Amino acid sequence: MENQNPFISIVAPVYNEEGNVKELHKKIVAACQSLGKPYEIIFVDDGSKDETAKECAGLSPLILIKFRKNFGQTAAMDAGFKQAKGEIIITMDSDLQNDPADIPLLLAEMDKGYDVVSGWRFQRKDTLSKHLASRAANLLRKILINDTIHDSGCSLKAYKKECFHDVDLFGEMHRFIPAILELQGYKIGEVKVTHHARVHGVTKYNWKRGLKGIVDMISVWFWRKYSNRPLHLFGGTGMIFMMLGFVILLWMGIEKIFFGYPIATRNWPLLGVFFVLVGIQLFISGLLADIILKNYYKNQGKMNYNIREIIES
Repeated sequence: MENQNPFISIVAPVYNEEGNVKELHKKIVAACQSLGKPYEIIFVDDGSKDETAKECAGLSPLILIKFRKNFGQTAAMDAGFKQAKGEIIITMDSDLQNDPADIPLLLAEMDKGYDVVSGWRFQRKDTLSKHLASRAANLLRKILINDTIHDSGCSLKAYKKECFHDVDLFGEMHRFIPAILELQGYKIGEVKVTHHARVHGVTKYNWKRGLKGIVDMISVWFWRKYSNRPLHLFGGTGMIFMMLGFVILLWMGIEKIFFGYPIATRNWPLLGVFFVLVGIQLFISGLLADIILKNYYKNQGKMNYNIREIIES
C-alpha cells in the first residue's frame, strides 16, 4: 500500500549513513505496513561521500533525492517536504536513534486535533557533552522562543501537509519548525518517544552547527515577536539611544555654561554624539525593515495572519 495516493510520507535526510539506511528502511516499512495505510518513503541524500546512495539503490519502495553536495539537514528536509504527497508527513533522523515503531504514537496524538506532533526523547541515549549542549540550547530556546515543546532537537515529528504550503526552510531552521508553525497559529502537540544509542557511523553535530542554531534561534525570536512590527524593535531601541545621547550632551552643556567645566578633554561629549548617531541609524533601520516587510507580504500575496477556515451559514 505505497506510492499511489499515499496517506503518510516518511522523510529522512541521509548523510554518510551507509551502515544504517537498509535497517532504517526495513523498520519504516514494518511500521507503515502495520498501520494499513498507503505510504511513501523519501530519503534525501545530502551529498554523502560514502556508499549511502549505493546502499539505497536496491530498496523498495523508496524515493531517493540526491543532492549534488552537502547542503545541510534543513535543506534536505525542505526538499523532502516539497516532494511529499502524503496528507501526513513524518520526519526522522537516519542514524537509527529515532525508532520508526513510534510512528503510530505520533499519529494517535494527531487524532486529538493537533496539526503537528513532536517527539520528546524523554530518556536520551547520547554522550554527556551532547546532553549538556542540548540542555543549554533548550534553556536559550525557552528564553527566546518559549514554544510549547520540551525537545525541539528531536527529528521524529509528524506534520499535516498543509503546514508547509507557505513555509520555506533555510539555515538550521529544521529544529524550530514547530515554533515557526506555532507562530502561524497551528496547534502543536508532543509525545514521548524511544531514543536509541548510535551504533553505526558518527554524529554530524558539532560546535559549528550549534552556533548556526543559535543564530537561527534569534531569527525565529525576531519573527515571533516583531514580524509585523519591526519598527517597534529597532525604532524603540533607537529612541532609547537617542534620548540617552541627548541627556549626556545636555548635561555636558549645562556643566560648560553654568559651571565652566571644560569639555574638550572629556570623552562624554563623544559618547553622547555616538549614542545619538546610533539611535538615528537604528530608527532608520526600523523604518526600512517596516517597508521591506510590508513589500514582502504584498509580493507573497499574503498577510501577517493565517486564516484557519471560513464558515458561511
